[in-house]
Amino acid sequence: MDALSGPNGLTRAKSGDAEALRELARRAYEHYIPVIGAVPVPMTADYAAHVRNDEVWVLRSGNALAASLVLIRQPDHLLIESIAVDPAEQGKGHGRQLLDFARQRTADLQLAEIRLYTNILMHENRAWYQRAGFAETHEEQRGDKRIVHMRLSL
Repeated sequence: MDALSGPNGLTRAKSGDAEALRELARRAYEHYIPVIGAVPVPMTADYAAHVRNDEVWVLRSGNALAASLVLIRQPDHLLIESIAVDPAEQGKGHGRQLLDFARQRTADLQLAEIRLYTNILMHENRAWYQRAGFAETHEEQRGDKRIVHMRLSL
């Protein structure tokens, strides 16, 4: 795997992908607005900055983005900032593929754990991450959102 491509069609996002990443996040997360009573963080993210400063990986379906993964390297862990899968692409294993890739990147970077956070009211996400081996560590009020932090040790 090189710096621009990963397994199974994953590629690094390019600066020109920022708008498509915003649109993908909108499609993937907008159904949560009435659930959490707020706009989910991935819908307001600065994807141009993420592409410049972090690792943003994408799966493409034709000319469109099917899924994305934003990873932020920290000194002692890799943070999954977001996983977004287009609703038309859900159920095809893309989320699991991205999560497995995050595990591999964590190992490649010789880090001991992956961390993430999600809204406390996103019960399906919390359950999905728990099934994948993540443990909830603590809760936090962040602006208008209550979030739960999760961790997976490698």
